[in-house]
Amino acid sequence: MKKVTRFFWFCSGAHIGTLKKYPLEHNKYVGIGATIFFTALFASLSGGYAMYFVFAGNDLAAVFAILFGLIWGTAIFNMDRYIVSSIDKQGSTNQQILQASPRILLAIMIGIVISRPLELKIFDKEIRQKLKTAYLKGQHRKIDTLEKTYNDKYAMELGKNKDLKLEKDSLEKDINRSRFQLNQEVFGDKSNQTSGISGYGTYAKQKQAVLQEKEDRLKAVTDNQAKMDQYLSARKNYEGVNDIRLFSDHQLDSLSNVAGFSDRNWALGQLSYNENGTRDLDTYLAESFISYLFILFECLPVFVKLMSPKGAYDVAVGKTNEADIHFAERDKDRHIQVTDSVYDHQLERDIDKQKKIITAQSDYDIERHSYD
Repeated sequence: MKKVTRFFWFCSGAHIGTLKKYPLEHNKYVGIGATIFFTALFASLSGGYAMYFVFAGNDLAAVFAILFGLIWGTAIFNMDRYIVSSIDKQGSTNQQILQASPRILLAIMIGIVISRPLELKIFDKEIRQKLKTAYLKGQHRKIDTLEKTYNDKYAMELGKNKDLKLEKDSLEKDINRSRFQLNQEVFGDKSNQTSGISGYGTYAKQKQAVLQEKEDRLKAVTDNQAKMDQYLSARKNYEGVNDIRLFSDHQLDSLSNVAGFSDRNWALGQLSYNENGTRDLDTYLAESFISYLFILFECLPVFVKLMSPKGAYDVAVGKTNEADIHFAERDKDRHIQVTDSVYDHQLERDIDKQKKIITAQSDYDIERHSYD
């Protein structure tokens, strides 16, 4: 239990030697340290989960996720620890709030960053379904685009093929009608198109000739249409129209499983909108509340430190800080005096040295004049 307590004290950024002297402050800093630790833990899980989808499909994705999660969690831990420990409880409430304002803004930004990947995990099922729908719609658009390009490029050939089909259908109807009339003529059925004389006579031969002409034309049209169909089919293969297919359920599952962070983040943003573009209020509020929860959780260490009353530990830390400042000032004075003394000593030594040089030069000049 003591090890856990000391660990949370360390997380809170408190000076453990000073804190030990004031038992009433122990639980407060255990709570602050625990808040900082679990915030870092959530940040580690969030960063690792986000990195896992960045390297989705890679064999080392889990390794990268764990490594980045540890680094990200440690960075958030150190930042929160510094933010909380740097709040000075010696000033007034307004001064403390003003001092903590930049740190609160930073905590809000951190909360937004760490909440997003965790939201991706919370709404994982809905995100997968949204991605499947998006991929299927994208495939539909791709097919439509290819078909439109194909239709525009081969509009003349498609028009000719349509005309051949219409002519073929018309010929088949005419042939069936002409064959019926020929049978009526041969069997002597009287109508406005037959003579009513039975047997294979002149009128029957004429109708047979017309029928044969139509059948020959039908054969030519059928052959031309078959060639055109073959040509257009080859063009479809060349343009890739026949190669693209709608995704199967298995393919959609695979695509949603390997979707990257960007796609999943986009899908999460789209969850709060209906198909007609209107806001889905329920989903939007759910996402917002989760974001606000993590932002509040990230700001909580700062709020706890601000809301906690100034205790004996805070007073002791303030007095120790004043003593350290006083010691630093006195230490500065000591260094100044030492520097001045050393400088004065060096100055006197340099003066003596210059005097000796001047004296020696004067003696030399006197001796030289005496020889002259």
